[in-house]
Formats: sequence, structure tokens, C-alpha cells
Amino acid sequence: MLSDFKSELSRLLAESIETLFGVEYAPIVEVPPRRELGDLAFPAALHLARTLKRNPRGIAEELAAGFPSPDFVRELRVEGAGYLNFFLNRSLVAGQLLSAPLIQPGANAGERIVLEHTNINPNKAAHIGHLRNAVLGDVLSKVLRALGHTVEVENYIDDTGVQLADVVVGFMDLRQMTLEEVAALPEPFDYYCWDLYSEVGRWYGEDPENQELRRLTLQELEHGSGPRAEMARLVSRRVVSRHLATMRRLDIAYDLLTHEGAVLGLDFFSDAFEQLKSTDAVRFEDAGKNVGCWVMPLSESEEFAGLEDPDKVIVRSDGTVTYVGKDIAYQLWKFGLLDKDFQYRFWRAEDVWETTVDGVPEHPSFGKADRVINVIDIRQGYLQKIVRAGLDALGYHEQARRSIHFAYEMVTLSPSTARQFGFLEDDTEEASGSLEMSGRKGIGVKADDLIDRLEAKSREEISARNRELSSEALDILARQIAIAALRFFMVKATTNRIIAFDLDEALSFEGDSGPYLQYSAVRALNISRRLGEVGLPTEVSPAEATALPTEVWDDDLWDLILAVSLIPQKAEAAADSLELSLLARHALELAQKFHAIYHRHPILQEQDSRQRHARLATMQVFVQGLTVLSDLLGLPLPDRM
Repeated sequence: MLSDFKSELSRLLAESIETLFGVEYAPIVEVPPRRELGDLAFPAALHLARTLKRNPRGIAEELAAGFPSPDFVRELRVEGAGYLNFFLNRSLVAGQLLSAPLIQPGANAGERIVLEHTNINPNKAAHIGHLRNAVLGDVLSKVLRALGHTVEVENYIDDTGVQLADVVVGFMDLRQMTLEEVAALPEPFDYYCWDLYSEVGRWYGEDPENQELRRLTLQELEHGSGPRAEMARLVSRRVVSRHLATMRRLDIAYDLLTHEGAVLGLDFFSDAFEQLKSTDAVRFEDAGKNVGCWVMPLSESEEFAGLEDPDKVIVRSDGTVTYVGKDIAYQLWKFGLLDKDFQYRFWRAEDVWETTVDGVPEHPSFGKADRVINVIDIRQGYLQKIVRAGLDALGYHEQARRSIHFAYEMVTLSPSTARQFGFLEDDTEEASGSLEMSGRKGIGVKADDLIDRLEAKSREEISARNRELSSEALDILARQIAIAALRFFMVKATTNRIIAFDLDEALSFEGDSGPYLQYSAVRALNISRRLGEVGLPTEVSPAEATALPTEVWDDDLWDLILAVSLIPQKAEAAADSLELSLLARHALELAQKFHAIYHRHPILQEQDSRQRHARLATMQVFVQGLTVLSDLLGLPLPDRM
């Protein structure tokens, strides 16, 4: 809303300047340093002074004298050396906030966006690091949809990769288990694979010749046939099912599961490879260390300048395709630039569509994106650059520009949380900074274990505060708090920061946490409930808010209302910059302003009905704003805590 006011005032001011002075000028808007100076300020007169060879204050006064102020402006003053300072109509702004949705599709809405996130190897349980990827991707999808875009959320399943091959080796060669025996293993199957995966790593170390079994397994997986490929399909299916169940606990869902096996089975790469060869984007090496390979030469690209070996292998000498080769083919499909499509089927048990080589004729349309966003950790930045370079080399320059890598840093454990999960033996054991995790070594917190621990600690805290709650109600509330605690922690830090997850910090009811935001909403709900109990109005209508006199809106109330009006601008900034912490920090700012008002401007005790209405309307605006931000962040708002 505030951005709309800025745009309208800028338009009117530009028209006035052209009418009065015959000058084309694009106004710049600022926020005054102090509230008593107004809400918006334009330094136009200062900028025009040299062009017009006039005193800036005189220019400002002439502009102010005939300015056609719209109804949302209460007053226009000339301040200082020649600033045009606008004071907004506080009652009208509050009424408008109460009467219309906060976020509406903007002028740039309507893009079709493929957003890929989560992408957990189907070889073991999801861990805490995967959760940051999934939460960031899920929040971004909510923001983009709120801004009016069509978003297709994809989860890439690498069911032909090394990690899955190692688990297959573990079952078939290390444990000597049959397909039937693996199928009969009880849940949690992904936990069993977690232990097996690290055990296989140690087994390889005992005898390097054991790694030959990995190579044989990878060949079968890539060709999609043979007993090892059959075992891989069983393991992958069971593990992916567990991953989806884990993500459902955090209210994360997908539109399409894209299996790498389908990329290979439908021979997507051959189409991409022909394009690469026909445009000389790749070349065959008949000498040197890459002899027998097809490589993408990147030495002439500024982006790869200075690298010791800028050429990237796309097809190995044994004919197998590298990860980046498959990624280029997949990226081409996302933009609709291949002459072929997947087959699809609906995985009814998991309520999600997935790619296959032999699907059903009727299915939704997938791919054909205007923009592609890949949520992948920062360590994969080099490979993502190569994918873009591949599109550029093929002449798809616009699609390369619209291939976005949403990079983020890793998750570690704080010393306190590492102790709680048994990675540090006791309080006396030293820990330097935070604890990094390693899947190969089996060091890491499984996602479900983390969620279980958050729910248990939440239940313990809530049961001490609300002894009258039933066990079922406690479980629901504990889950809501755990979701908010985890999701907010993953989003609140800037993506270029390594975060050390801390259980106690995430669950704190005070400070920058998801439960603090939930508590703020519950506090507002309790005020409304108590107003009803004593027979006072529990809400103010938009018309009633608009009719209130200006003087009832204290600056504290107005600051909170203005902060809520900034939410659409914050959402657009978060989507454009891929810095979702902007939303988390703004939600905290709203909550902090509300708590300050709660203490300084009580509603129940206020005798003046107009003042009480202004405070109540401000609280309603706050609840509306916090609800919108909580929806974008995926934080459930309970009715009690």
C-alpha cells in the first residue's frame, strides 16, 4: 500500500513540475528522519534548483501551492531548504488496510516459474541440513504465489547416483540380503539405510577393491536393468516415501517428483547432446588428461577466467554422462527447449505427480517455465554456473539469464544442541564454535529426530502453562510450536550465513523466534476475547476506522500501521533478492512494536471510546499483517499458548 502512495505522489509531482516549469523529472522519495516531519519527503526542489536557477525553497512553495493532494494526504508542508513533506491521512490508511488484502498481484505478475528444492539423495533419512533447503524453497514458493505467479514446485530424485549405489552395495554385498528381505525391513527404513550408508563407507576403506562394486552398481542403475537396478528402485521408493512424510510434518508439499532415472530412461541427454554438438558447445578430446571425453570449453568465458582447468567434462570416456550433463538436459526441459517430454503418473499414496518412462495419458502440464529457480547449497555454485553457460552456448541467452541459483549456506549444531543429541559427551567437553555434520561418518541430526525433540520440548513447556489442556490439544499445540520454531530459525538468518541450530533459541518464547511471533498473535486474540467478555466491541470496521479523528492515532500506533503497510514491498524485495530473512525480520519488528503498544496503550482500560477504537483498529491491522507474514513463512498461529 505505501508503495502505491509513493507511486501516485511521484506521478502527481512529476506532472506538476512539467506543467509549472516545463521540465521532465523523475521524483525521488525519502522517509523523513523524524515522525514530526511527516511520512514521505520529496527533495525535488533541491534537485531542480540548478536547472531552474532559482531558490529551492521558492520552487517547493510554488509546487505546494497548487499541488492536487489525493485523499490519502492529510497535509503537505515545505520543510528545511525546500523539501516537500507529506503527512498521510492516518484514519483513511488504517481503514484501507482493514478493508482489502495486503498483498495483491503486481504489474510483473503472471510468470510461470519452476522452483526446484529439497533434492535429498534417496539413500538415507533426511537430516537437519536438508530442512534449510526445503523450508527456504517452500517459503519462496508461497511468496511468489502471493505475488501472482504460477509456481511449479519440483523435487529432483537422484535415483541413479553414487549415494544410492552405495546403499545397494551395502544390502547386496555387505549384508548379503535379497530383495524380499529388504522389502520386509520395518520402518523407519530410512534410519536403517542411514547406518548402512556410513558402514559401507568404512567397508570401502578396509579394502579399496570393494569400490569396484560401486562402479558395477552405477552402470546397472544408469541402464535401468538388472538385479542391482531393481534393488535401487525398491530402496529409493521406500526412502522417498519417508522423506515425503518428513516434509509433510512441516507442511511442505510438491507438485512433481522428477526422477533422474526418467531423465536417463527417456534419453533426454541425447537430445541435449545433439544440440551441444551442433553448436560446437562441446568438443571431443583426442589427447590430454580428458582424452576420450566430450568437454565443454569454458576458458574464453569471463565467468570462468583464471581457473586452472576451465574445461568441464560432459560425457566421460566410458560413455557415462556427468552430473552437469544431466543437469543441462533437465534445465532445457524446464524451459521447454527439448523436443521430448517425460511420461507421468500419480503416486496416489503420496498425493503427488512423478515422472516415469511409461505414464498415463492424462496429466497436468509441467515445465515450459518463464523462469527457473534452483534451491541448492552454496557449494554447488560452480556447477550451476556451468549449467547457465551451457544454455548460453546453445544460444538460449534469455533462458540462461532466467536460470537462478538460490544459494544458501550450511547448517551446523550449536555446542548446546550437539550435547543434547549426544555428539558431545557432557557440559565439560570443549566445542569450538559449532559442530559440522557428515553423512559418510554418520554424524548428523535426522530431521524426524529434530522435529520429535522440538515437539517434546514444546509439549513440556505448554503443559506447565496450561494444565487444563487435553492430551490431544497438547499434541496439536506442540506440533504448531515446533513447526514455527524450526521454520523461522531456518529463514531468519541471511542465506550467506552458516547457521548453528540451537534448540533452546529456536523454542524461546522471547526474542527472535517463531514461538515469539505465535505468542504475539495469541496475546492479541486474548485482548479481543476479554473485550467481548466485558461487553465491549471486539473489532472496528473499516468505515469506523476511517471516520476516527486524526488526533487519536498516537505516533506509536501509526508506526505499527505504517510497518504493516510495508509488507507488500517487503514481499517483493524478498522475492527479487531471494533474501527471505527480510520477511522474518519484518515480522519480528511488527511483534516488537505491538508489545510496546500493549504496555503503553492498553485497550481494556481506556475510557475514551475513540481512543479505544484507534488502539483496537491498530491491533486488528497488526493481526492482519502478522497473519499474512506467518502464512508466507509457513508458521501456524495457534489460538492459545
